[in-house]
Amino acid sequence: MKHLFLLFVIIITFNCEKTKDIFFVRGSVQSKSFEKNEIIIAHDTIKGLMPPMIMPFSVRDTNDISKIDIGDSVHFQLVWDDKKPYATNFKIIGEGIVVENDQFFVDEYSEKLFNQRLDDVTLLDLDSNVTTLSESDGKIRFISFIFSRCPMPNMCPAIMMKNNALASNFSEVEFIVVSFDYKYDTPSRLFQVYGSVTEKVQNLKVWSSVGHVDDIYKLTRQSGGNFWGVEKAKIGHTISSVLIGKEREVLGTFKGENWTIPQASNVIKLHLKK
Repeated sequence: MKHLFLLFVIIITFNCEKTKDIFFVRGSVQSKSFEKNEIIIAHDTIKGLMPPMIMPFSVRDTNDISKIDIGDSVHFQLVWDDKKPYATNFKIIGEGIVVENDQFFVDEYSEKLFNQRLDDVTLLDLDSNVTTLSESDGKIRFISFIFSRCPMPNMCPAIMMKNNALASNFSEVEFIVVSFDYKYDTPSRLFQVYGSVTEKVQNLKVWSSVGHVDDIYKLTRQSGGNFWGVEKAKIGHTISSVLIGKEREVLGTFKGENWTIPQASNVIKLHLKK
């Protein structure tokens, strides 16, 4: 009877342990740190997890750091541990690419790469109060760009919907949606369109760029996006969203409009667990 009880306890304990998801990843080593026990990798799409980006991966075995060099193309496994995901089983498969800024062409409007800091900018909140990006330093932030007259439901409206869903799930992160239509999207106009949403979700902000043309150009371009045609009311744009850290350092960039809520959630979770 005692043996049966012990077997029952073992079975219960085993079944209660949560299975860890394992993802197979390919990428190029950008840098590594023994002090932080991490390797920064420019990775391809991680199927079922996140889009391509440059980001740090924690490692538990320092031998993994020792056996690879900057510039190596590697295959490895990402173990999705609820406490702290980590990378393991590295295999060098060839020579990769180290992403570098060409300093000759870099200016204040150039896209910021991983770990580079966004400049501070001044814009307007929905109450027409001046607000700055630095006011929220100390928080992780997710920044996206829209304009209220956007005719494509799969673009700006979808971006707003995804930010709303993410903000509802991550109260410790501030979500900032900025309009680059500095001619039409006044604070009162944006409040009319989005005020009912931001009043319900306290960590979701919508900002206007009216009167702050240089700031919105700088923020959009540094975040990996672009826009044009505002003066002629024929707006074109390339969409990009960016996750930044407590000191405005870039943690991840989401190019285009096709990123998903689960993809963004996974990247945010990864940085919240650090």
